[in-house]
Amino acid sequence: MGNWRERAGTHFTCEKQSAQGRNGMVVTNHPLASAAGMEMLAAGGNAIDAAVACQFALTVVEPMMVGLIGGTTSHIRLADGSHTILDGMSAVPSAGRPDMFRPVPGAAPEVFDTIGRENQVGPKAVAAPGSLRTWCLALRRFGTMPLADVMQPAIRFALRGFTVTPYLSECIDSAAPDLARDKLAAARLLPGGAPIKPGARLIQADYGEALSLIAKQGEGALHGGPLGDRVVECMEKAGGYVSRRDLVDYRVVERAPIRGHYRGWEILGPPPPAASGVHIAQMLNILEGFDVAGLGFGTADGVHLLAEVLKIAFADRAEASGDPDFVRVPVERITSKAYADERRANLDLARARQWTGGLLAREGADTTHLTVADGEGNVITTTQTINSLFGARFIIPGTGMVPNDYMSNFDPRPGNALSIAPGKRVTTSMSPVMALRNGRVVYALGLPGGRKIFPSALQALLNLVDHGMTLQEAVEAPRVWTEGPVLEIEHGIAEPVRAAVAARGHKVQVVPTVAGGMNAIQFHDDGSMTGAACWRADGGAVALGGGHARPGVRFVLPH
Repeated sequence: MGNWRERAGTHFTCEKQSAQGRNGMVVTNHPLASAAGMEMLAAGGNAIDAAVACQFALTVVEPMMVGLIGGTTSHIRLADGSHTILDGMSAVPSAGRPDMFRPVPGAAPEVFDTIGRENQVGPKAVAAPGSLRTWCLALRRFGTMPLADVMQPAIRFALRGFTVTPYLSECIDSAAPDLARDKLAAARLLPGGAPIKPGARLIQADYGEALSLIAKQGEGALHGGPLGDRVVECMEKAGGYVSRRDLVDYRVVERAPIRGHYRGWEILGPPPPAASGVHIAQMLNILEGFDVAGLGFGTADGVHLLAEVLKIAFADRAEASGDPDFVRVPVERITSKAYADERRANLDLARARQWTGGLLAREGADTTHLTVADGEGNVITTTQTINSLFGARFIIPGTGMVPNDYMSNFDPRPGNALSIAPGKRVTTSMSPVMALRNGRVVYALGLPGGRKIFPSALQALLNLVDHGMTLQEAVEAPRVWTEGPVLEIEHGIAEPVRAAVAARGHKVQVVPTVAGGMNAIQFHDDGSMTGAACWRADGGAVALGGGHARPGVRFVLPH
């Protein structure tokens, strides 16, 4: 137990237990996905083998969050200490043009809604996918097992079925009006016209066959092969834009991470087109000038400071984020200590203020995350999504695949930084981050949640570095979020604190959750590991080798 409670304005109790291990750790947002990864580690695979198995499994058990026709950002640290970011974010199809959608007349500049919701639902909303290519590249470059082997758990879950969780059932209910308009989605997810109930068994035989084809043919089955032909046929019939050329030409981009420094720690995160690494580094630079630990966790002073720093980051993100192939992102300026000094000087610790910013990007909050480590020093933390809940909310005939709706993240009006252009990659808040001390990785973490991802990752880092929380406490602690003017505060923050924050000029809105289920791994000096998943999702940690106990597999699943 950390000493943070002595200075806290808010106290909470963890709802889950962490897992302890020495030879491997898998933490995902669904127990079956965690089991799939551990199956690979137990068979002698490394962390990347396990992570890819988890990713395929999640496409089956979390079809509302992740799919082969989606986008992903992976952060990999190899046993030799090197880091790489795999950018597999979806891209505008080659047929894309700035005026391809009709904006809703009179909509505010930050609203990307279009007439008929064509950029959100249906084939026109689909962008060129990168997930499958990225997973296969990671396995080829850094894994040790054949693709067919790591895909077996996912194929098994699809063909034999799995038990629907309350979370999945609730997600289906939320998207039901759109899913009902697609014959295949309605038949699978809305039997009898109602969402499939918790405890029912969901079998996806057509998707299992598609996965089996990929296991035999590799990524080419989608990127130029028979599955891709089904996608293109669907697009052509319904007016979608993804072409065979888009599938064949898509390339994963390998990027160097952003490196920030905070109180003797080195924090590594993804660079543009991800906004996370840049703005986490920026916010830590600003916060370094304050006694965050002394302010205390969940106090009025601490929450107010966090809110103001978040607003600064979002104002700068609005001015300077995007695909670096299309937009100049001043990374060095934003992440510099000098710029942090400038921003910090304008903070008012007594009153909320407005910060200048421009266009705000839409970004789906329905993502999923996983963190995996092996006993040899390989670590991967990775986020993946089909953007909105159930993506474009239909199933590609003959494949069982649910595609993304990433075109909704682009500005449908020409002439702006986020306007549509062929090949432009989606700006993302995905935050697969690692924290190093003296060159050694100590924490790896991430979470789903759209624009709320990197502010939540920042708060977890503060919980660990400044507040001295345990890993389980850090991922489960109540969170706040704002990009201005509304300040969302989870109900776990004490009511007197919320009132005091509101008195400083914040428009407080109490919410059940800010972002989704965070998961993380901590690496201890003795070579052991701790894995933690939070209460906000179905996730659980699985450990290989139980510390001083007899080696074996230990499952710590949700309570």
